[in-house]
Amino acid sequence: MKRYGSVIRVRPEKLEEYKRLHADAWPGVLRMIKACHLQNYSIYYHKGLLFSYFEYTGTDYQADMAKMAADPETHRWWEVCKPCQEPLESRAPGEWWADMEEVFHLD
Repeated sequence: MKRYGSVIRVRPEKLEEYKRLHADAWPGVLRMIKACHLQNYSIYYHKGLLFSYFEYTGTDYQADMAKMAADPETHRWWEVCKPCQEPLESRAPGEWWADMEEVFHLD
């Protein structure tokens, strides 16, 4: 299992919409998340930033992320959520959410 953290800005005028969307996330999207071996998935908010955490239990992360990206319902979900988000300037090329480095963990 590998842990992932990432961060992105939420547009202030879209925060309540983003919260509403995730309070009623689409069932097909949730099924795809699990089918791609993501578990313990959480999104937190603090002062304009969204922090995402999940655990990956599969064996081929790139293939599972490609599978998720190819799913039509997940793609539509991302298009609905995308206007609520503002990527960080410091993100790596190709990233929407900026990946974070894990510096500490205790089980």
